[in-house]
Amino acid sequence: QVQLVESGGGLVQAGGSLRLSCAASGGAFSAAAMAWFRQAPGKEREFVGAITGSGGYTTYADSLKGRFTISRDNAKNTAYLQMNSLRPEDTAIYYCAASNLWTQSPRGYHSWGQGTQVTVSS
Repeated sequence: QVQLVESGGGLVQAGGSLRLSCAASGGAFSAAAMAWFRQAPGKEREFVGAITGSGGYTTYADSLKGRFTISRDNAKNTAYLQMNSLRPEDTAIYYCAASNLWTQSPRGYHSWGQGTQVTVSS
């Protein structure tokens, strides 16, 4: 299975932007759908969005459409999450995950990164 490591989190002011990266190793990266999830304190893990193995199709949580963009570079075995117009409510730990399925359910993902903290100050 692919191993995943996220990076790029940090502290940003409301209205700012961040780009998270998810570096993969040890598996067939281009064959896997990649997703981003997030989890705020005291809340369940929430689907952010996903991208197909080829990168040709993406889907997002309705509440995040227009602000977040997922992309991937299969030559670099890396997936990205570009986050714009950040809000304090976007504060969470962000995880990338890999799956052989096309699903928004966390249960469908077999590989997870350790997570990266994103904090948005008001």
